[in-house]
This record gives sequence, C-alpha cells and structure tokens, in this order.
Amino acid sequence: MTDHLVLVDTASWPKEVEQSKLPVLVDFYADWCGPCRMMAPIFKELAAEYAGKLRFAKLDVDANQDISSRYGVMSIPTLVLVAKGKEVDRIIGFSNRADLKRRIDELLQKA
Repeated sequence: MTDHLVLVDTASWPKEVEQSKLPVLVDFYADWCGPCRMMAPIFKELAAEYAGKLRFAKLDVDANQDISSRYGVMSIPTLVLVAKGKEVDRIIGFSNRADLKRRIDELLQKA
C-alpha cells in the first residue's frame, strides 16, 4: 500500500501486527462497506502523520475471517489497537478525521 500503511492477512499478521515494535492500529474493513470506503483516505493520511509512532494496517474481513473472528469483530469499520501482541482498545464505526485523531492520541496513551 504505502510505506506507512500495510495490508495484512492471516499469513503476515504475526510478523506485521503481533511482533511489531510499535503499536499497530488495524482497520478491519471490506471493499463493499460504504463507511469503510469513506474512512480509507482519512486512515491513509493519519498513517503518514503518525509514522514512527504508530503503524497502520488494513485487514480485509472477508478474506481473513479467522482473524476477524479471533478479535470478535462484529461490525465494520472496526479499528483495533494492538500493542505487544495484545489488543489495547478499539474504535467501532465511522469517525471523521478530527475525532479519529483525538481517539488515536488517547489510544497511544494506553499503548
């Protein structure tokens, strides 16, 4: 995707998310999801803005149902913050840029 935003799947999940030195904010999404498509450019912008502090990853729930199930993702978009291999917090549903940035700052305090 970009240097700041990585597309993950079941095979790359352990290395890219669970073993990451930085906390990872994972966007559980689907191509057919309208709110997911609306949030995609915001997520991409914030990935560049938080480079070096937080990794951003996207996981297609349709293609990776095992991970979606393991994390109990019931609706999308769902953003899950993973630090040191463990879920720290989550954001469910669409967020505008200002709200998402505020929530990310709060999440980084917990990570």
